[in-house]
Amino acid sequence: MALARTRRGESGMNYWPGFVDALSTLILSIIFLLSVFVVVQFYLQQEVQGKNAALQRLDAQIAGLAEQLSMAKSDKADLESQLAGLQASLAGAQSDRDKFQALYRGAAAGAEAAQGKVNELSGELAGAQSERDKYKTLYQGAAADSTAAQNKATALSSALQGEKDISTKALTQVETLNEQLAALRQQLATLNTALDTSEKKDVLSQQKITDLGQRLNVALAKDVQELSSYRSDFFGKLRTILGNRPDIRVVGDRFVLQSEIFFDSSRADLKPEGRAELDKVAGAIVALEGQIPPDIAWVLRVDGHTDVRPISGGQFKSNWDLSAARAIAVVQYLIDKGVAPDHLVAAAFGQYDPIDTGATEDAYRRNRRIEFKLTER
Repeated sequence: MALARTRRGESGMNYWPGFVDALSTLILSIIFLLSVFVVVQFYLQQEVQGKNAALQRLDAQIAGLAEQLSMAKSDKADLESQLAGLQASLAGAQSDRDKFQALYRGAAAGAEAAQGKVNELSGELAGAQSERDKYKTLYQGAAADSTAAQNKATALSSALQGEKDISTKALTQVETLNEQLAALRQQLATLNTALDTSEKKDVLSQQKITDLGQRLNVALAKDVQELSSYRSDFFGKLRTILGNRPDIRVVGDRFVLQSEIFFDSSRADLKPEGRAELDKVAGAIVALEGQIPPDIAWVLRVDGHTDVRPISGGQFKSNWDLSAARAIAVVQYLIDKGVAPDHLVAAAFGQYDPIDTGATEDAYRRNRRIEFKLTER
């Protein structure tokens, strides 16, 4: 019996190893999922940081543009304020002129009314005098009559005295109206004088505005002409200082030097021989600063140019970057040699302003250049 129970116990199933395997597999799966989550979280964090940096750069650019826009709006507001002041002055002069014209018309209407009243009273006076003459004739005809005629004459005399009183009153009114008419005429003359003064003031204002514009144009033309003469002298001095070299030439209002004088290919570091040439240029500019009057706003613009062939690799991403770096390098060196920074401007044109559109090595060499242009600010 005992042996039979033992055999039945050995034949029973053991579930524990299978349960342990399933639990281990579940734990490994969870660990794998957590690892994947950590890796994904790391890459997402790197991506978010990159986008934040890009947003910060964009914010900085937007702030710069907003500042430039604010400056432009401020300049525009100043110009509009000056224009509004001139327009307000002109509008005030025109308003005074309109007011004096209205007063003039009112005074003229009053004078016409007074003249009509004078004419009316003159007619009444003439009628009274006619009545007086009629009664006087009757009085003379009745002088030969008796007491009745005398009584009639007395009555006529009374009537005649009444008419005289009326005539005297009418004359007094006529004199008063004449005085009023004289005062109105004097006021009208005063208004005419004021109106003429206002019109002259308006004309003077217009002439002043025109004269200011002409003076401004003359001053600008004079400054440009003086600057042109200084430019010619400056380029002549540069030509004398730098010598008659084939890689240095004058094109219109620009002094053109080949980039090979100053820089190696695809570089923006000044070469020693380029610094020596710029020392001569700096001396000429410093001498020029002492000659040009301070009321002429001028700058020496340094333009960087490259050929059309794109840059591959190296320090600069594009020809534009290379031309800007070269122009800035020249400007910085001139400042170090004593040239005032407010008389210098660095400009970059890249390959977009060629002087030779050919596709030869000589054309490429001509387009790689540094230009000096003396111009107004």
